[in-house]
Amino acid sequence: MKTFNTKRTLWTFVILLLVAVTVIISAVTTVADGTQKPVIYIHDGAIDEYVSYLLLSTMDGVDLQGLIIVNADCIDTPAMDAQWKFQQFTGQTDVPLALSRARGWNPFPWSFRAQCIEQKNVKFLEDYKPSPVYPSGEKLLRKVLTEAVEADRPVTLLVNCPLTPLYLVLSQNPELEEGIDKLVWMGGAIDVKGNLGSPPVVPKQVANEKAEWNVFWDPSSTEWIFENTSFPIVEFPLDITNKAQITEKFLSRLKEQGKNFTYSELAYESYSIITSLTKANQSSYEMWDVLTTTYLARPDIYTQYSKEYLSVVTAGKLQGALKKDPDGREVKVMFDFDREEYYEYVLEQFKAGSK
Repeated sequence: MKTFNTKRTLWTFVILLLVAVTVIISAVTTVADGTQKPVIYIHDGAIDEYVSYLLLSTMDGVDLQGLIIVNADCIDTPAMDAQWKFQQFTGQTDVPLALSRARGWNPFPWSFRAQCIEQKNVKFLEDYKPSPVYPSGEKLLRKVLTEAVEADRPVTLLVNCPLTPLYLVLSQNPELEEGIDKLVWMGGAIDVKGNLGSPPVVPKQVANEKAEWNVFWDPSSTEWIFENTSFPIVEFPLDITNKAQITEKFLSRLKEQGKNFTYSELAYESYSIITSLTKANQSSYEMWDVLTTTYLARPDIYTQYSKEYLSVVTAGKLQGALKKDPDGREVKVMFDFDREEYYEYVLEQFKAGSK
């Protein structure tokens, strides 16, 4: 009996060893043969979106194919300058940066859009150069998707802004949809109020209680994507992003980490801009985009989601609202997450760039 138990223990050890070796070989092979997840990131220059890029640059298994800025919640020139400075900091100047030609229906308030000016001028970035060129974002997106189709290597679209650039490309080249693996998108509001009236920067006659800015900026493009494409959409509406607050505890830990890690210092300087904004009438500022971006590396953190069928209101008082509709587009909507795991993950990722 003793001999049998010894043999069984030995075989168990051998099996576990083989499994471990297989996992290691698989991980090494993934990096070596270029099978990392291809991603293109589209955003519109809000502070949380730059911090999202910083987080994205720390993720293993992400092959960043390009960055596109949309002149929506920003001002094009300082927004491009800020992104290029971030790329110099991370050492990713080889990643193409482009400016979308997208135009919206309902413009963001100037008080929101001007935040990118403060972002590009934070002390940490003052020694980096501004963006040298402004190539077409739609041309870059078309190029990446064409190459994805040809290589049979579809990309993940991370979009933390309106969907207009995607509409501009796919409405002209619908065959390029084959180059998209899925869309991970921050946008909309499902069972909670929208954010047009918080803070009150648009007329109350316009600020309906259902719309969220990334849809409201250009409702028709969102409608087109919903009605004319079939790739999976993973949506992060206000229902979940409202819960991702920039807490004092989080900022305090980020500041402390900044004494030893440059990534933490830059993230802290960026979020510190928000402190003055909240005091100057921006009533709330959540980690809308960092929460969405984290999904690419840690989908296990998200604890509640459901399949919803949604359509878009494109005109009238409720324009920009998403509504549940049995004939609407199937969307995987995220509703909740493990807060402790989330904050720990972000803080751990920003322990990079040792001083």
